[in-house]
This record gives sequence, structure tokens and C-alpha cells, in this order.
Amino acid sequence: MTQEMYQKKLSEVLVETRTSEEGLTKQEAQTRLTDQGPNQLKEAPRKSSLQLFFETFKDAMVIVLLIVATVQLVMGAYVESIVIFAVLLLNSVVSVVQTKKAEGSLAALKSLSAPDANVIREGKELSILAMDLVVGDVVLLEAGDYVPADGRLLEEGSLKVDEGMLTGESTPAEKEVQMIEATVPIGDRLNMVCSGTIVTYGRGKFVVTATGNNTAIGEVAGLLETTVEQKTPLQRGLDRFSKKLSLAILGLSLVILGVQVARIFMGGGSGDMTADLVNAFMFAIAVAVAAIPEALQSIVTIVLSLGTKKMAKEHAIIRKLPAVETLGSTSVICTDKTGTLTQNRMTVVDYFLPNGQTGEFSKTPENWTKDERRLVEISVLANDAAIAEDGAKLGDPTEVALIDFSNKQEQPYNDVRKKYPRINELPFDSDRKLMSTQHEIDGEKLLLTKGGPDIVINRSSQVLVDGEVVPMTEEHKQRIQQQNEAFSERALRVLAFAYKPLADRDLEFEDEEELVFVGLMAMIDPPREEVFQAVSDARDAGMKTVMITGDHKTTAVAIAKEIGISADGDLALTGTELDQLSEEELMERLEQVTVYARVSPENKIRIIRAWQNKGKISAMTGDGVNDAPALKQADIGIAMGTGTDVAKDAAAMVLTDDNFASIISAVKVGRNVYDNIKKAIAYLFAGNLGAIIAIIVALVMGWNNPFTALQLLFINLVNDSLPAIALGMEKPEPTIMQRAPRDPDEGIFTGKTLSSVTYRGILIAAAVIFAQWLGMQESAELGIAMAFSTLIMSRTLQTLPARSNTQTSWQAGFFANKMVWLAILVCGGLYSVTLIPGVREIFAIPASFTLSHVGTSLVLALAAVILMEITKLILLKVQGHSAEEMADTKA
Repeated sequence: MTQEMYQKKLSEVLVETRTSEEGLTKQEAQTRLTDQGPNQLKEAPRKSSLQLFFETFKDAMVIVLLIVATVQLVMGAYVESIVIFAVLLLNSVVSVVQTKKAEGSLAALKSLSAPDANVIREGKELSILAMDLVVGDVVLLEAGDYVPADGRLLEEGSLKVDEGMLTGESTPAEKEVQMIEATVPIGDRLNMVCSGTIVTYGRGKFVVTATGNNTAIGEVAGLLETTVEQKTPLQRGLDRFSKKLSLAILGLSLVILGVQVARIFMGGGSGDMTADLVNAFMFAIAVAVAAIPEALQSIVTIVLSLGTKKMAKEHAIIRKLPAVETLGSTSVICTDKTGTLTQNRMTVVDYFLPNGQTGEFSKTPENWTKDERRLVEISVLANDAAIAEDGAKLGDPTEVALIDFSNKQEQPYNDVRKKYPRINELPFDSDRKLMSTQHEIDGEKLLLTKGGPDIVINRSSQVLVDGEVVPMTEEHKQRIQQQNEAFSERALRVLAFAYKPLADRDLEFEDEEELVFVGLMAMIDPPREEVFQAVSDARDAGMKTVMITGDHKTTAVAIAKEIGISADGDLALTGTELDQLSEEELMERLEQVTVYARVSPENKIRIIRAWQNKGKISAMTGDGVNDAPALKQADIGIAMGTGTDVAKDAAAMVLTDDNFASIISAVKVGRNVYDNIKKAIAYLFAGNLGAIIAIIVALVMGWNNPFTALQLLFINLVNDSLPAIALGMEKPEPTIMQRAPRDPDEGIFTGKTLSSVTYRGILIAAAVIFAQWLGMQESAELGIAMAFSTLIMSRTLQTLPARSNTQTSWQAGFFANKMVWLAILVCGGLYSVTLIPGVREIFAIPASFTLSHVGTSLVLALAAVILMEITKLILLKVQGHSAEEMADTKA
């Protein structure tokens, strides 16, 4: 098996990169730069705005509308054709703008590159542009530097690097010049540094092993480029529905045209063949215009936009509109641990003193024992962390946890430091794994030491027990080691503390021997309080929560069990273990795995794809560069507000509070938004169905076409839009979070929705047909005016029964959605405008159409709507009785 650079000997690395610790010559560096290209990320070409614009016209329903508008233009119906063209143009422009807004991930990734690099060439140190680095260059690092390329360490001095954007870990990695033989993930490659990461402490020197797209961050860029963004369930459903509807409309229009033409040639016309053929075309066009909800795309966009405002109140900012609905259909949430499930703040949760004392400090500082006081003093004094005046916490997270602990015990850390100022110090380094400082406490010069438990225990010859210094016995040592193991089993990070009397002189590393052991402190990044309920709510809503983290497996499993993600019998896998599984083995175990630890970007994408292959809608959270490809691959990517710009650009949603509980709140909003979109679509198609039935009946009966194309466009584009948008503001159904996520392959019209649309459409059609018949008793023109008036009133008033399939409008709160009533009133006003002289002629409303005819149309419309509500009430009662009988049978 081919060895990676981190697995090879340093001498082999230098040979393979054809360099030495003196660096490259300037000539060789220039030659390599020409061969390898600049050290920057390369971007694949993107589609132009014009290409994206023309692609919007591939939709089946759009094609039908283009045909209809073109035919009308040829036949002289200029107003109608211009209106349709304008709607299509507006929808296309909006689509292009939204697509262009989503293109930003790689640009943000490029911004992470270091501008300059300090290198050694020909044995001399010089500063060059980071983009001019080549494989084989020797680079120097200091605290605060961005790492400009991937490389193998040649030297290090207490080097710590923040690799969180690649690994997801909240604490900096301590780097070492060492051999690593095993295959390990990026987070455990302690002898390597990666491009785009930040040096937080110490210094280092490394040889460049990869530049540009060959770096770890370059691999992420490659994954981002090749990862295809998923269409949302709603988009897929609307696409399928659009194709079926378009074919049905074309078929129906052609059948109607064929019947009319056959009738004309069989002598059933008026005698004027040209007029009859034009009339036949107009009948066919009327069916197409009546069937297609021209404002559907705009209405869906507006309802989704309303959802974004609701989600913003739940700390969720939507970057890509369809994500609002997708979140509501999510069945698997793959979540990061640090900062999302946990507080992203190391916290001391336990301690141990050699006398057996453990748990929590329960007394005020005035009543502390000498052992307790000494433990806190060492933790605060042998510590470089601080809290700024503005509350910002500065320093290593572990050290910050120690001063937080002191403050929590009502012993301000700054008071301790002022009382016992630092005289001298031995800084922490990764070889010793110790830090020591010298202070004068109670008139005695002391060396205070903190570090890894095993090291401190082995360097201690005495132990502080109940205020007395006694020799360290095997029994003491065994008890301390057992407690350290117990803490480790709980995935706690443990530090040990010790001291020794020492004269005032320059400190040496040899002074850190013959110490007096004081105690242990254990800490962890604890779960957020609200996460426990949120995980439970997710389970009740039929959603599975899976933890994917860069942290260690033991820590991840401990947190997962504590908050309820993982239970007995569930599996946990590391990235290395995942790599060893075949696709078949992964699919077999997928449902059982609740924790993935030490994972790579490729692992994350594989996990997401596996769930998608099972037909599950998957959400993925993340904040680092390493999360970006998976965020893009997921059905909905959720970035943290405190995360990198790369992650935010790849995600569809950003959590402003980085809180898992906010995801669950947003899921409720998402489900409500989808329900409301279905209500709006059902409302539109029930009205359209009523119009189509009325046209077909008129055709069969030999009546005039009951509507003009302009009348239908007015209803579809203007009148119906407001009630449909108002339905988008309905409150959630009572049981919205008790039901399982919907099937992503579920069509728009299924179950109750289809039967509701059909029944409401038939009732609207019946009212319109009867209205046309009544009007025709006086004149054909009056019949058309009566049909138009009854249709527009029926469609407006059916907003009330459209509010819910599980409740009548009264049960849902008759006036709960004030926007519905406002929409009905505005629609009434718009209809009144069509009756104004000068306007009524445009809408084919004759002078003989009076207020009494308006009243008749209103009564017919009200009758249809009341029948809708009565039928719904009867059906709900029947279903309620059936449910009770089933429950009694089971009992």
C-alpha cells in the first residue's frame, strides 16, 4: 500500500520532494513554479447568466405557456399574450438571480489562503508571496501565521495549530516531529500542517509536500466542485406534476380543438368557417389558460419567503428559498457535536483530592480546606488564560475552563493573581506536557505545576492529604490512577496539579521533579441544556439524529448517550472503520450507527449519500471548511453562524445561535410551510378544475365559451394570488410534530388533497354552469358575465375551506388568519373594478348585467362553499368515529 507523506521517514520526504533543510535554489523554485503552477485553488468554469436564463424555459409547463402565448399573439390577442410573456420573463429573472447568489463557496475558500510566506531558499530566510510556494520549499511558522501549504514538520517548538476548520475540533492540535506508521485521519497527523490552518502557539519549520488543489483544503475544493446540489422534495414533486399536467393540458386542448373542427366540417358550425375555426382555437386556448396556474411559481416563492421570516425568529437564516420546505420533510439530521450539541466551552465538571474528595465544591472560599485552596491556586496561577474587560475569553480553552471554575466558586481568578504575582515560569511544551510557574504564597516561594496526569503522578514523591504533606505510597498512586481512568471513561479531559517549595532563582526543567501531588480536575464541553428536549422532540417527529464529529470516539459516544442520540445496541464508527466497510456493509449497518468520529470530508459525503440512497431526506450541520462538501451534498445544509464563510456559502441555512434546538423549531416551521404551499396549490387547482369542467360542459352543450382568455388570466394572475398567499400564513396544524416525515416521492396531490381538490372543483363548476345557464335565459353575453362572476366569487370564497383538510374553517379559528379575510375583501374590490364602465367592456360584461345578477352569483358561490364545509365536517366525524373504533378494538 502506498505510504502517505505523514507515514514516511523525514529523510524519505526530503528525497521525494528533492530538497534539503537549506531549501531550494531560486532557479529550482522558479522551474517548479512553472511546472506546478501557482499555489492557489483553481475554479471550474461556471454557466453564464444567459445560459441559466435560457435553461429556465425547459420546464414543461413553461413550454405550454409559450405555445399558448404565441398562438394568441398570432390570433391578435396581444394583451393576453404580453401578460403571459411578462410573467414568464419575471420568473426566469428571479431564478437566475437566486442561482447566481448561491455561487460563492470556492471564493470564500480562496480567501483562507495566506498572502505571504517566510521561506528558506539557498540557506537564507526571505519572505515571498504564498502563491509562489512550490513542493520542496522549506517554510518557517510563528504564532499568528496562516499555514500557506501542506507540509511535513522538520522542527517544532511547542507548536499548536488550530485545525478546526478541517477537523471540527475546538482545541488546537499539538504538533510533534514524530513517525506515524498507522493510517490516521487529518486530526491525528501530528507531524503535518495543512494549508489554511492557523498557528496559535509556538514556532515550526516544515517542508512543503503539496500546494494548490493538491492540499487538504484543495481536496475540499474539489469535492465542492464535483458535488451536485440536490433538488428539494417540493421541486422534484412540482417537476413531476408539471410534466404530467402539461401533457394532460396539451392532450385535452387538442381533443377539444379536434372535436370542434370535426363538428365544423360535419356541418355543425355557424356557416362562417373562419369564425368557427377561430372560436374552436379560442376554446382550446381557454382550456389551457384555465388549467395552468400562471402565478404558481410566484406564489410558491412568496410563501417560502414568508417562511424565511418565521424561521429567522427561530434563529435560522435561510440562504436558499427551497430549503424552507426541505427542512420540513427531513427524516435524518446529521449533526456536528462541538458547539451544536455542546456549549463549545470547556467546563470543569469534577475534581479529585487524594483524601477521596470528589464532586463539586460546595463551600465558599473562606471555608475551603488547604487542599481545596491549593488546587484552585495552582489551576489559576499556572495558567496563561485571561478574561478581557469586554468579557472576551483569551487563551487555551482548557485554561479558560480553569479560571471559569475559580470564578464560579466565588474566587475571582484575578484576585488570586494580584495576591500572588508570577515570579518566573517554565512554559508548556509538547515534549514535557507540563507548565510551571513560581510564586510567593504565604511567605514561601513555591513552584506550581500542571500537566498530564501520568506525567505529574510519576514526578511526584509526596502528596497533600487533609493539609498534610505525606510520602506518595503505591496505594496513593493506585487510587489517583484509578480515578484518572474513571474520568477518562466518562470522556473527560483531565489535568493534574502539584507544587514544591523552591528558592528564588532561575528555573530549570529539572526542578519539575520531587513534586507534591495536590489533585485532579476533569472537564468536558458539556451538552447544551435545551438539546435533551430537542433530541426527544426530533424522535417524536419521526426524525433520526446522527452525530458526525471530528472528535474522539469515546468522547462522542459519551455525549451521544447522555443526550439520547445513542442507546444500547447502537453502533459508533471512526472514519478509518468506515473506510473499511463496503457499500453493502454500510447500507446494512446504517440504521444502527448513531455516532461517527474522526471523520474526513469524504466520509461525511459518503454518510449523507448512503441515507439519500435509502430515500431519506437528510440535513447536515457543520461549521468548518471540511464540512462544506457534505453541506452541499445534503438535501439541506445547515451552517453555524460562528462558522467559516466557506461553510455558510455551501449551506442552504445558517443557525445564528449554533443551537441544535433551533433546528427542531425550524423543522416545525418547515412542515407548516409545506402544508401551506399544498393548501395554496390545492386552492389554485380546485378553482382551475372548476373552470375546465365548466368549459367542457359548455362545449358539449353547444354553448358559448363561458370565459374569455383575459377573464381567466385576471383570475389566475390577480384574483387568486392574494388568497393563495394568505393561505401561506396559516398556523401549524395541531399534530404537525407528531407525524412522521412525509415520503419525498409523495406527489403534490395525494390522499385528502386530491379528493378535496376534486370535490371543491366539482362544486365550483356546478355553481358556474348553473350561473351560465341562468344568464343564457336572457342572452349569451349575460351567460358569460354570470359564469365569470360566479367563478371569481366561488374561487375567492373557497379560501375558507382551503385553510385545512383536518378542520373546518370554524374549528381552525374563523378569524385566526386575518390575512385570509383581507384577501377576500381585496378580491371583492378587484372584482368591483371589472364592473366599472369602460372596464366592464374589456372583461366582456354587458350593460344588462346588474346588481341583482351580482347577488345571484354571490348566492351560488356561497352555496358551493357552504357545501364544501358541510361535507368536510361529515367526513371528519366519520373518520373520528372510525379512529375511536380502531382504538377500542386494539384495547
